[in-house]
Amino acid sequence: SNAPSGRYLAVSAGMRHSCALGSAGARCWGGRDNRLLELIAGLSPTTATRTVADTSSGEEGGATPDPPTPAPTPTPTPTPTTFTALSAGGGHSCALRSTGTLACWGDNANNRATPPTGSDFTAVAVARQHACALRSSGAIACWGFSDSTNSRTAAPTSGSFSAVAAGETNSCALSSAGAISCWGQDGFNQSSPPTGTFTAIALGSYHGCALNSSGAISCWGFGDSTNSRTAPPSGSFSAIALGGSHGCALNSAGAITCWGQNTYNQRTDAPSSGTFTAISAGEHHVCALNSAGAITCWGRNNHDQTTVTAGAYTAVSAGFDFTCGIKSDGAIACWGNSANNRLAAPSP
Repeated sequence: SNAPSGRYLAVSAGMRHSCALGSAGARCWGGRDNRLLELIAGLSPTTATRTVADTSSGEEGGATPDPPTPAPTPTPTPTPTTFTALSAGGGHSCALRSTGTLACWGDNANNRATPPTGSDFTAVAVARQHACALRSSGAIACWGFSDSTNSRTAAPTSGSFSAVAAGETNSCALSSAGAISCWGQDGFNQSSPPTGTFTAIALGSYHGCALNSSGAISCWGFGDSTNSRTAPPSGSFSAIALGGSHGCALNSAGAITCWGQNTYNQRTDAPSSGTFTAISAGEHHVCALNSAGAITCWGRNNHDQTTVTAGAYTAVSAGFDFTCGIKSDGAIACWGNSANNRLAAPSP
């Protein structure tokens, strides 16, 4: 229908339009796209024939062309959950997810591997029988073994803190002003820290050490008669880690210095070269993360706790006789003593 009058030499029909060739050229009709007819006929808008059926009346008309189909809105790709921090203890470990929740595994005696709920945690510290975590509000939550008096899990109920550490029988934290508060057992003055302004804190077996604002180390608690765990080196350091009876620190150049007992060469076998970014001490071994994401461990290896699982890592934590690290994909790998499922880290 709507074909033009006249005599033509040839005609051809498409899906929505038709064209005919006459002595005066091509004439096209039908369809809904005037430009399409122009291109087919090779004519200008003033000479092209366009007859469009009005869908409402069935008569010729100039209906508005169909609007373009909008592009679909892409579906956002969810951000995968990963682990961002990790702490290994005596027989259990806990890790912090990117969602702010905690996951613990391993020995669950006294509910030490049963963390509090919530998605507002920013740090976690695990010892042999208990653990503590820091909330985004600066409050501290502790769980696990609770002493009848001077409990290691009786965290302060007031104040705002920026870091927390868990030791053999006590816990300590840094206030937002850099002061140290400790709670728990104090038989060796391990809960009687020095005064001053500090930037980092670590606890071992019956002793503690902290970095002050100039990078110097101060230690307190039980002191050995020789090679004392509370006699740190002089100098300026950026990180510290304490084991059962020894300690290690990183200086600003990423070099490692250790002090204290050396029964399993945990002090003298520290790497003499390399640039390290993190360090962690277990009961009798130490592990450090270098700038390339590789972990080096030394000291006692009776359970392969210094035999690192291959991979690139972003964090490391040495437990009593095992070690765990966060891989570059945010998953956790553990090695060493497998008792009580302490190597069975969960998925993020």
